[in-house]
Amino acid sequence: MSATPDRKPRLTPADIRARKGAEPVVCLTAYTTPVAQLVDRHCDLVLVGDSVGMVLHGLESTLGVTMEMMILHGQAVGRGLKHACMVVDLPFGSFEESPEQAFRNAARLMAETGCQAVKLEGGRHIADTVRFLVARGIPVMAHVGLTPQSVNALGGYKVQGRGAEGEQVLADAKAVADAGAFAVVLEKLPAELGARISREIAVPTIGIGAGPDCDGQVLVIDDMLGMFTAFRPKFVKRYAELGHDADKAIEAYAAEVRTRSFPGPEHSFAAEVKKG
Repeated sequence: MSATPDRKPRLTPADIRARKGAEPVVCLTAYTTPVAQLVDRHCDLVLVGDSVGMVLHGLESTLGVTMEMMILHGQAVGRGLKHACMVVDLPFGSFEESPEQAFRNAARLMAETGCQAVKLEGGRHIADTVRFLVARGIPVMAHVGLTPQSVNALGGYKVQGRGAEGEQVLADAKAVADAGAFAVVLEKLPAELGARISREIAVPTIGIGAGPDCDGQVLVIDDMLGMFTAFRPKFVKRYAELGHDADKAIEAYAAEVRTRSFPGPEHSFAAEVKKG
């Protein structure tokens, strides 16, 4: 059967890589089917991030996220996508031990969710793992700078790459790009460093708090819609305040239930159907 004429073809990691220096890549996270359906119309990349642990499961960090959680949410998102390229995070503890461990878990993610690529946090120390996966048919998006899975080692969610540390982050980005990553997420870096890395590596950079000169941008959907309100990173722009709106709606519902003004006649069923 031929494809629906007005449906865009599904984007692939190769398509994203080809966007280097061209039209910026639009990326958002998604964790559920309804949200995936919403973002699919507008995004090139959809990331099923391990941020799901904090925004949906109430964890204090991403360290408690499991493979089972990533698979469950990856399956849900996959059902809602027709156009965007889907990438799923490998969670903490699922790839650091060895390239072989990373391959087993990455292959499981791809097989059980239908994602087109996986994302790994880390720089030079995981370059061999990136190379191992890519050589075996698993596209990899890398992630350098602030890597939330290393929050304890980094001493918190601080800006990375200031001063002389910038050379280390640049070396990390070059290492994973040279190892075969099709794109590199740059998180919480000085804008000047984000621009420099974007100039000096051959694959697209996807910024999150790394300035306007990256090849694309990503935000956590719950942050940009105002649904996650526990804290607000400096790099987040709120495009809506759905958390506030939801609070007001729930408050109104509760008040109407307590005063018995809901449900009204228009929400109730009669004992008999009126004839004529």
